[in-house]
Amino acid sequence: MGILNGKVVLVTGAAGGIGRECALLAAREGARVLVNDVGQGVLPDEPETISTAETTAAIIRSAGGEAAANSDSVTDLDAVMGMVRQAIDLFGGLDAVVNPAGILRDHMFHKMVEADWDSVIAVHLRGAYNISRAAIQHFRDQGGGSFVHFGSTSGLIGNLGQANYAAAKMGVVGLSRILAMEGAARGIHSNVIAPFAWTQMTASIPVTDEASRQRVARFREGMRADQVAPLAVALASGAAAGVTGQIFGVRGNEVMVFNQPRPAGSVFRPEGWSAGSLVEAGLPALRSRFTDLGASASVFNYDPI
Repeated sequence: MGILNGKVVLVTGAAGGIGRECALLAAREGARVLVNDVGQGVLPDEPETISTAETTAAIIRSAGGEAAANSDSVTDLDAVMGMVRQAIDLFGGLDAVVNPAGILRDHMFHKMVEADWDSVIAVHLRGAYNISRAAIQHFRDQGGGSFVHFGSTSGLIGNLGQANYAAAKMGVVGLSRILAMEGAARGIHSNVIAPFAWTQMTASIPVTDEASRQRVARFREGMRADQVAPLAVALASGAAAGVTGQIFGVRGNEVMVFNQPRPAGSVFRPEGWSAGSLVEAGLPALRSRFTDLGASASVFNYDPI
């Protein structure tokens, strides 16, 4: 008896990487799985992936599980509505959505063209909206369901060259929080995972010298996609009572929960603030509470554990 025994789970972006590991583990834990992947590369001008949604579904079936494939894009609401109907028609229901589907179009912001902004927003943020909107009424009607969305430290902390990705992922964080708040009375859970894993999404890290080669080797060996899947499956199960509205991270064998924005300090002036007095006194008084401009690597500056 697995933690997802009798459940139906839809996993997006599941031809490879984190999505595939989530789909495979969900099946091993007893779920019937609808495996979705559009079959295109993560990076621009990349050929279509050799692995497909059907590849992952076939692995599940060969191991004795139940799975079907879907190759529609998460950017198309009608198609995503069809995914939900497919899961319900084939397997009799839908209990959880795990949504790691993603692409990258990295550029420094002053060089970022509109198409690269739009495509990343479409897959990550619009995709999260589509998959949530398609499933929400079904979850409400049945009195429960789980959304497992995927964020990134690129948004939570920051990374150079990823303004589009960071903006989309922080939008996903906000969406998940509201889904959790609005769904609480109906037994609907929504959480976000910010994963650290060596996948197509991170394999473009340049190797320029021995130090970078060793760093990439540590990432490849110490931060694997299969280490992210257990948390996604645990959250999809709904078995962890009251775990909703949270932002988690997985880095190797380390699972963390992130704090969420709350006031870190304040200044008060009985007569009110002017622009000048804020420059002279107010902002300097708050400076010790400011967050520095360090990127994700400055916060996670230790090897995966």
